[in-house]
Amino acid sequence: MRTEHDFLGEFQVPDEVYYGVQTCRAIDNFHITGQKMDPDFVQAFAKVKKAAALANMSTGRLPKEIGERLVQAADELLEGKMLDQFPTDPIQGGAGTSINMNVNEVLCNRALELAGKPRGRYDIISPNNHANMAQSTNDSFPTSMKVCMSHKAKKLTAALERLATELDKKADEYQDILKMGRTHLQDAVPITLGQEMGMYASAVRRGIRRINHAIEEIHYINMGGTAVGTGLNAQPEYITTVAKTLSEVTGEKYVTADNMIDATNGTDGFADVSASLKVTALALIKMANDFRLMASGPRCGLNELKLPRRQPGSSIMPGKVNPVIAEVLDQSCYQVIGNDLAVTMAVENGQFELNVMEPVMAFNIYTSMNIMTNAVNTFVDKLLLDLQPNKEQCQKWLDGSVGVVTALLPHIGYENSAMLAKEAYDTGRPIREVVMEHKLLSKDKMEHILSPKQMTTPGIAE
Repeated sequence: MRTEHDFLGEFQVPDEVYYGVQTCRAIDNFHITGQKMDPDFVQAFAKVKKAAALANMSTGRLPKEIGERLVQAADELLEGKMLDQFPTDPIQGGAGTSINMNVNEVLCNRALELAGKPRGRYDIISPNNHANMAQSTNDSFPTSMKVCMSHKAKKLTAALERLATELDKKADEYQDILKMGRTHLQDAVPITLGQEMGMYASAVRRGIRRINHAIEEIHYINMGGTAVGTGLNAQPEYITTVAKTLSEVTGEKYVTADNMIDATNGTDGFADVSASLKVTALALIKMANDFRLMASGPRCGLNELKLPRRQPGSSIMPGKVNPVIAEVLDQSCYQVIGNDLAVTMAVENGQFELNVMEPVMAFNIYTSMNIMTNAVNTFVDKLLLDLQPNKEQCQKWLDGSVGVVTALLPHIGYENSAMLAKEAYDTGRPIREVVMEHKLLSKDKMEHILSPKQMTTPGIAE
């Protein structure tokens, strides 16, 4: 053990760890989720700390021999080293100060090691004086959140784009499979299975645009605002430089907010990100539930889709197979919606110059992004790629439907069409047979009007 101290007193820290006294206090104080820091968040913090060190060296305030070792330590984190050194619970009091200090301590102790000095010699390289130079948790934490969210959003939107692409492929493959459309869970007018797949792809891409727009808006940062956004203890040249260095480190453009006081206490941008996930989840739920309904049965339901058989569906009913992949996408999206409520309440609960609830915002948004990414990839891999249409069943429902009579309206009028529909319903006879019996159209004309192309594209059959 090594003895470290802060203004609250001394604390025994295990020799083998890179974190220090303030991290140990957080380990003692916060037993909430049973989880550790998200590795993506750790690496986002490393990028922010690297950018800050580079900016502070450029102003001459941070000695080069210290700054370069801090940068090297940050680079090692970015290589995936020392990621086990962040045991603090992601939900904690203190607006994320313990997480910020966890990062500072790891960077400093590794920098000390690189300098040939023992860990804990903060009189040489200090978590507060050097790793946290010209910073506060109140600017480094939300900036790291933004860097992390941007990184995770790339993974999520890539998964969603893959989903949309596969749906587009199904749209092409199923473009000639005519089936009944349904409104109010009742027969409506025909649509192709391909058109339905294209509809889902369109909704998914709308979600991608929504997420990208929300992420674009959080590239305004408050680095250099320090405690309340006024820039106390940060040199003006550092403030103008740190956004540039962060842009270089991340490969994305980050801009200093016009009003850093607002950027320090205002967290509505995080609500936008969470809301974009929630609304996208709603579209995914709608799609998953449509798949479940179209695959229902198979013998006593719609049975228009054949989902891949992934696992036995019952502990008591032999042969039963359930739509488990669509179900897990639904449940994942429900969790995203629940997480959004937590974020909403946290954003609402900011007072004066700081919103101290950022840790729970970060935890829930990261969780939502991770869950949604995994669920979407699972849906593509385990369901969509091996999805099969049941063409015969689609045709069976179409042949037995009365909804196709809608296509006859421009040719025989509403009253005649309603009469034919009622007779078909009452007798159970096919609508084509009823039309021919009443001699309202020739057989060729009727078949032309009721052809798949005519019934699924705009215009009136001539």
